[in-house]
Amino acid sequence: MTDFAATRTQFHLPEGVIYLDGNSLGPLPRAAVARVARTMQDEWGEMLITGWNKAGWMDKPMAVGNRIARLIGAEPGSVAMGDTLSIKVYQALASALEINAPRKVILSDSGNFPSDLYMAQGLCRTLGDGYSLKIVAPEEVMEAIDETVAVTMITQVDYRTGRKHDMAAITTRAQKKGALTIWDLAHSAGAFAVELAKAGADFACGCTYKYLNSGPGGPAFIYVAPRHQDRARPALSGWQGHDAPFAFDLDYRPATGAERMRVGTPPILQLAALEASLDIWDTVDMAALRARSLALTDQFIAGVEAACPTLTLATPRDHAMRGSQVSFRHPEGYAIMQALIARGVIGDFRAPDIIRFGFTPLYTTHDEVAKAIEILAEIMAKSLWDRPEFKTRKKVT
Repeated sequence: MTDFAATRTQFHLPEGVIYLDGNSLGPLPRAAVARVARTMQDEWGEMLITGWNKAGWMDKPMAVGNRIARLIGAEPGSVAMGDTLSIKVYQALASALEINAPRKVILSDSGNFPSDLYMAQGLCRTLGDGYSLKIVAPEEVMEAIDETVAVTMITQVDYRTGRKHDMAAITTRAQKKGALTIWDLAHSAGAFAVELAKAGADFACGCTYKYLNSGPGGPAFIYVAPRHQDRARPALSGWQGHDAPFAFDLDYRPATGAERMRVGTPPILQLAALEASLDIWDTVDMAALRARSLALTDQFIAGVEAACPTLTLATPRDHAMRGSQVSFRHPEGYAIMQALIARGVIGDFRAPDIIRFGFTPLYTTHDEVAKAIEILAEIMAKSLWDRPEFKTRKKVT
C-alpha cells in the first residue's frame, strides 16, 4: 500500500493553508527545487549547448513520456512530451480527421474544456469544405456517435462538475460506428488509473501541471495508439518531429512512432521539475490512490451537504462517474470561494456558479477535509462571503 503520509512530506505546503486546488495547479515537489537548480547549474551552466548530448536533453520528451505512460495505461513509446495541451489537441484532431476521411464531423460535449472546443472550431474553419464540430450534452454523447462522426473529442473528467465519462464504453461505441477517439486527460492523469490501451483509445493528450505537479505552464503530452503511429501525420510538422532534425532537410519527413508528434524544442527546465514529481509517482499504487480519493471526496460531500444546505452538489455521487474533485453550485459562488481563500482554504471558482475543490491523496488529509468543511460551514451560516472585497472579480478565478 502507498504511504500517503510519506508522499505528503515530499511537497511544499505553506503553513496554515488547506490546498484543495491541485486539480488546477499542483503544489511544488520539494525535490524539484534542487532538480531544476542542478539542471541549470550543472547542465546548462557547465555543459552549455553540449547538454543536448551530454545530459540527454534531446531524449527527454520520450523518456519522460514513458514514465507518464504507466499512469495512463499506455504502451511504451506511445507518449511524447512537449508544447501545450491545446497544441496537442490540435495535432490529435488533425491527424484523426485525415486518417478517417472522408468523414468530417468532430463530436464533443458541452462539459468539455472550452480551449478544446476553440481548437476544433479553428481547425474546422481552416479546413472548410464541410468540416464541423457537433456539441451535445455530456449524457447524450453515446447516442450521438453515429456513422457521420469522424472523431470524438471528449475530456474524460468534466473540469467544472467532476463528472467522469466511461472511456471504455464510449470508445467501444465509437469503434462500432467507425469513429476515432481523442481523450483529454487533463483531469484524469494522476487523479486515477487511466487505461488507454485496454480501452482501445486512438489518441489522448493531457497537461502535467495539475495532478502531476510539473509547475505552472508545465509541458503537455500526447498519446498515439501504436496502430496509428506510422500513418498519423502531424499537421504541426515541427523540426523536433522530423525523422532527422539535424539533417536540416527542406522537406518534412516524419519520425517513426509517437515521436513524430514532437513540435518545438523541449522545455528542459520544466521537464526537470516534472521528473522530480514523477519520482514521487513511482512509489504510488494507483488502486490505493483511487480508494483514498473516493474516501476524501465522500467525506467532503457528506460533510458539506449536512452543514451547508444552500449549496447544491454538482458532482456525481456514483463513484464510477466521479473524478477526484467535488463541485457545488451557488449564485454567489465567486464570493464564497474568495471568503474561503481568505480563511486559508484554497479551491477555485468556475463560471457561472461553481465552487470547485480538488482532492489529491498524495498530500490531502482527512483532517484537512474536516477543517475545510468547518470553515465553509461558518462562512455560509454567517454569510461571511457577503462583503464587497469578496465580490470584486480578479483576472484569474
